[in-house]
Amino acid sequence: MNPNFSLSRWRAEWAPSVPRELLAGAVATFALIPEVIAFSFVAGVDPAVGLYASFIISIVIAVFGARPAMVSAAAGSVALVAAPLVASHGLQYLLAAGLLAGVMQIAFGLCKMGSLVRFVSSSVRTGFVNALAILIFSAQLPHLHGANTATWAMLALGLALIYGLPWLGQRLQLKALTAIPSPLICVLVLTLLGSFMGLPLKTVADLGHLPDSLPLLALPEIPASLETLRIIALPALAIAMVGLLESVLTAAVVDDLTGTPSNKSRECTGLGLANVSASLFGGIAGCGMIGQAVGNVKYGGRGRLSTLFAGVFLLILMVALKPWVSRVPVIALVAIMVMVSVSTFDWKSLGNLVRHPRLSSSVMLVTVIITIATHNLAAGVVAGVLLSGVFFTFKVANMLQVRGSLDEADDLYTWTVSGQVFFASADALIEAFDVRAAAGRRARIDVSGAHFWDITAVGALDKVMERLRQHGCRVELKGLDDASQRLIERIRV
Repeated sequence: MNPNFSLSRWRAEWAPSVPRELLAGAVATFALIPEVIAFSFVAGVDPAVGLYASFIISIVIAVFGARPAMVSAAAGSVALVAAPLVASHGLQYLLAAGLLAGVMQIAFGLCKMGSLVRFVSSSVRTGFVNALAILIFSAQLPHLHGANTATWAMLALGLALIYGLPWLGQRLQLKALTAIPSPLICVLVLTLLGSFMGLPLKTVADLGHLPDSLPLLALPEIPASLETLRIIALPALAIAMVGLLESVLTAAVVDDLTGTPSNKSRECTGLGLANVSASLFGGIAGCGMIGQAVGNVKYGGRGRLSTLFAGVFLLILMVALKPWVSRVPVIALVAIMVMVSVSTFDWKSLGNLVRHPRLSSSVMLVTVIITIATHNLAAGVVAGVLLSGVFFTFKVANMLQVRGSLDEADDLYTWTVSGQVFFASADALIEAFDVRAAAGRRARIDVSGAHFWDITAVGALDKVMERLRQHGCRVELKGLDDASQRLIERIRV
């Protein structure tokens, strides 16, 4: 093997540009802090539990995940599923459920279940992205409810810095203004202004208790019994499925942003290893964070180093630099999250609502509406996938055509069938045959342009042929393809 090739491949995967990877990872870290703390409250656990999890998950997923530059951490969708278990049985049972969920995700990855993302249509993916962008933005509104003048002024300044500095740097061709991501400058400037001017601003310290030590490795303190397994089994399955769904969809979004592919099944396995590790270190299970991943990519993250540094930098901020981080105004993080939500939303989809087929637009809107109504990304995606399946089935079923013609010279009535025959079109096949028109004649059914997919389709064909025989017809079947023939033989055995 060529060592230079191996080195170049390793660098391309881990750190195409080390400074850019570190800065992008730092942006993702500041975007993580408010959401992780908020999701911890949703789950009913201490913020330290969510922050520890985010650190561990980022480290493990950077090494074992399949999608470079993707950010994974403690997520809101998992928190919603975990909250009832915490309320009824406490944190230790949640850690056990997260451990079991991680094992399930590893198994799902080994079984190649990540490939199921292929069944999620682009309309559902767009709805998923747009709904998440709206949820990210709405999550910032409580920080602005009843806000004072200083808070609004700092929000305006923060957004001006985030959007204005890159624009100014390009106009004036000043690399200094574009080399450092503007969200980091926003955090620094607003923190200095808030501290030196003594402005009445809510700070990170007001969000909850921050970690003051490194996480420790330990098994969940619960009884090892079948009763414990009964308690955690269903929550663990829910955590596993929700986490996998959000992670593979986030990976697909990053694929589109970077123009590079990723192995979704390996991503499942990597997420499982990350959640097992997080649970053993006292953290809640997590999954892909699309908003933070989009922010990471937007500011230059392309390799695994950006993901790794997002977790390492989070731990440094929360433990080693805790006194300084505690002074960061929450409004600075709100400004970053507003930027993340704006970047995440697919603005072209608004125009596509008119240009795209109505069924596709309906799927996208349903995905958005259900996700926002339930605050559950998995519910919205599942609804969108089911609706896409129904619409697709309806469309394919309507493509079935049956044409009849009479050859009086040969006293032969021929039906030509074209299209797909399956459970949704089987009744239409039966109804298309006017058996009385061929009564007493020879009848030919030409299916060379059709394919029979399931037992319902075979049953429909049998019913048509039986009706023709009952009307005195001698029936001939022509053009049955090999796959359909094998299906019929297998069913009739």
